[in-house]
Amino acid sequence: MNPATRVAAVRERIAAACARVGRDPAEVVLIGVSKSQPAAAVQAVVDQGVTILGEARVQEARAKRPHLSGVTELHLIGRLQRNKASAAVALFDLIHSLDRLPLANALAAAAAAAGKRQRCLVQVNVGREPQKGGVLPEALATLWKAVAALPELVVEGIMAVPPYALEAEQARPTFCAAARLARELEQQSGRPLRLSLGMSHDFEVAIEEGAHWLRVGTALFGERG
Repeated sequence: MNPATRVAAVRERIAAACARVGRDPAEVVLIGVSKSQPAAAVQAVVDQGVTILGEARVQEARAKRPHLSGVTELHLIGRLQRNKASAAVALFDLIHSLDRLPLANALAAAAAAAGKRQRCLVQVNVGREPQKGGVLPEALATLWKAVAALPELVVEGIMAVPPYALEAEQARPTFCAAARLARELEQQSGRPLRLSLGMSHDFEVAIEEGAHWLRVGTALFGERG
């Protein structure tokens, strides 16, 4: 399948999922997860209108970005070390993986030095998987309150990654739990929040549960080499 066909197929799946639950497809933002993809392959997908990209590593994003044109936003979707906070603030429009207060403080300091308000999402480890990043659900409210007090950060919602499963439907409990946590935070903060949920094999379920950002790699770019 060529890039145009893959992108069209993903957009058709998004439209169909939105239609099932009465959502406007314009509410759903497609992120092309370009990690491990060469710049030429990424550019081919950007040329088909997927202009928001997600990278997992600061170094890879920094090396690839100068070779791409037409990118409107670059998102960090992988775990972030504190010592890379300044580089991340310089590169990324939105950081999906804020999950601890020391990292929040480092990002706030880097943003202050750069004269920028850094957009972030708080990552929640709904599945309690030790190998994954994310604050545990019971600690989310405390972290959220502390991060919200940092004027250099703009926290727009939460991100979650479900435990690995072969069937898309198995991701639904994670997505439901993330949506419930977001609603609780909305009540506390008094403002609408958004969800970063769903990848290539389960993003239709994520849409049905209220996802705003979809992090889609393989379905757009094909299998990684």
